[in-house]
Amino acid sequence: MRRDLSDVRVLDFCWVGAGSLVTQMLALHGADVIKIESHRRPDNLRLSPPSRPGVTSLDSSGYFASRNANKKSFALNMSDERSRPILRDLLEQCSVVTSNFRPGVMERWGLDYDSLKEKRPDLIYLSMPMQGEEGPFREYVGFGSTISALAGLVAPSGLPGRRPVGTGTNYPDHVPNPGHALVALLAAIYYRRRTGQGGRVELSQLESTVNMMGPSLLAYSVTGEEPVTEGNRSLERCPQGVFRCEGSDEWLAISVGTDEQWHRTGAVLGLSEGDVERSATFALRRAHEDEIETLIEAVTKDRDARELMAQLQREGVPASVVNTAADVFSDGVIVDRRFWRTLPHEVLGEFRVASPPFTWSGGDAGPTSSAPLLGEHTHELWTQLLNRPEEQFEHLQAEGVLW
Repeated sequence: MRRDLSDVRVLDFCWVGAGSLVTQMLALHGADVIKIESHRRPDNLRLSPPSRPGVTSLDSSGYFASRNANKKSFALNMSDERSRPILRDLLEQCSVVTSNFRPGVMERWGLDYDSLKEKRPDLIYLSMPMQGEEGPFREYVGFGSTISALAGLVAPSGLPGRRPVGTGTNYPDHVPNPGHALVALLAAIYYRRRTGQGGRVELSQLESTVNMMGPSLLAYSVTGEEPVTEGNRSLERCPQGVFRCEGSDEWLAISVGTDEQWHRTGAVLGLSEGDVERSATFALRRAHEDEIETLIEAVTKDRDARELMAQLQREGVPASVVNTAADVFSDGVIVDRRFWRTLPHEVLGEFRVASPPFTWSGGDAGPTSSAPLLGEHTHELWTQLLNRPEEQFEHLQAEGVLW
């Protein structure tokens, strides 16, 4: 199957969250991604749960395995000066360099963009510092939950009249930051294919996440009013919410976008004609939102969530059950799209890995190899890609340089 990035080789210094998802997406689309780490300084995600019960090693983290499929691991101790010439040889073989360290780390290793582009003018260089390479806060470090709070995502997240609950996960690590960085990298790769020129991509993770607050920021600039918690409601769709269904902790999400969808929703739920007509327009529905939600849940609480979802979807009304984590593995759409791929892993055993949520005709972007063990490909890359002697490998491994 065609993989459109098979001509790209990446030297990957990304670790933990957002950066690792970027380079995994490149790897799933055919790029040869070489992850640089060492036993002295492993990716922190290797230390993060969940892990296989009873197994304690740097290769037992399911979290790490979920973000590093299709990559290779080269164990190189960057604190040892003898790593520098090895790294230079690797760089000659790579056309993309990625990192999400704080400003200054790559520079101390002599890996800043200006130095590297002298040796490879067509190099594409991605850096992902939390608050950019310059400015008064450049040295600040953080992760998804920190960025969520700084960007303003936490305050409006929750139910009206209650304290904010946040996004429930490190949302910036999973969606806006890897998403923006990936699009920028793909644009740079496309541009290089057309012109032969490389370039530098700098992604401030805070700025990337603030972008998700665009409508609220625009509204504030016009009205001067701070955004409020809307819960599951929307300013463009009504009713929109999550409603209790029959059973223990069963819920159905419904999002009505047009007047016609509202009439069809009323018919499926068996609402009275008077109740439907009193809220026939969007303005009327917004004015009676509490009442409408009460009417809907009075019906849904005694109905099977999946049956009701199917009925609403047949009528063209956006609706979906709220899946549990276990349900995600058996959801019909996800199964049909082969989103989950099961791969063997030396430590974790059979392990499910997510595929990109988009496909194209004649191609496939599913994972073909599980996340690498730490240093799993060091010898292979040393002898085949770098074409260096076996004796030198054994010596540097014993000295802790290749370890």
